[in-house]
Amino acid sequence: MWQLLPPAAWLLLVSADIRADFSKAVVDLDPVWDRVLKNDSVTLKCKGTYPVEDNSTKWWHNGTLTSKQTSSYLIENAQVEDSGEYNCQTGLSAPSNPVKLEVHEGWLLLQTPQRVVNAGKPIHLKCHSWKNTTVVKVQYFQNGRGKKFFRQNSDFRIPEAQLEHSGSYFCRGIIGTKNESSESVQITVVQDVKSSQTVSSFFPPWHQITFCLVMGLLFAVDTWLYFSAQRDLRSSEEWRDGKVTWSKGP
Repeated sequence: MWQLLPPAAWLLLVSADIRADFSKAVVDLDPVWDRVLKNDSVTLKCKGTYPVEDNSTKWWHNGTLTSKQTSSYLIENAQVEDSGEYNCQTGLSAPSNPVKLEVHEGWLLLQTPQRVVNAGKPIHLKCHSWKNTTVVKVQYFQNGRGKKFFRQNSDFRIPEAQLEHSGSYFCRGIIGTKNESSESVQITVVQDVKSSQTVSSFFPPWHQITFCLVMGLLFAVDTWLYFSAQRDLRSSEEWRDGKVTWSKGP
């Protein structure tokens, strides 16, 4: 059955499969940090396609279906047990990829929207305090060495990340009379993916090559069958309309 499908039908099936991948729901964090302190508030937002007049959403926490059915999942006064992976699904979308949330205890927490950064992209670090308590004399460290000092708490930004910016980061500051430090966070800077995409444009993946070869073979077979049928049809018409002449052999 499948072998008899023309190339156009195969292309429609492949494009339908690609569209199915694009219909997967997506979970966004607001604010963007995936590491928060105890008693912080965070909202997870599900983005997907909904049926008409049906905005119900399914939410999973560590693989268990929750009672939440709204597109926004609000976590107030986050606790350590709220840590884990969150997935969502809308009525016309596939389940999303998991988003991991970490709830920590302590006075200071180093936050960053991305722990793997492409070279040339910015690095954003925030020294977050418990219940936004005032912090002064804040210093950021990379691999144990001081990188930036602020008299008042401020975010530390590196406009264009380079490979040497990879490393272990933490922050330190004064809260009241105490000198507090955050846990370390590993940040990795990788080569920009554009270069690899340029190479792949010259050398496409094997599955793409195989697909093109199969499509070409199917097109050739389909074309041969078409012209063969046309030739047989013309032969039958000539036999029906023409005259048969007998000649005596030698």
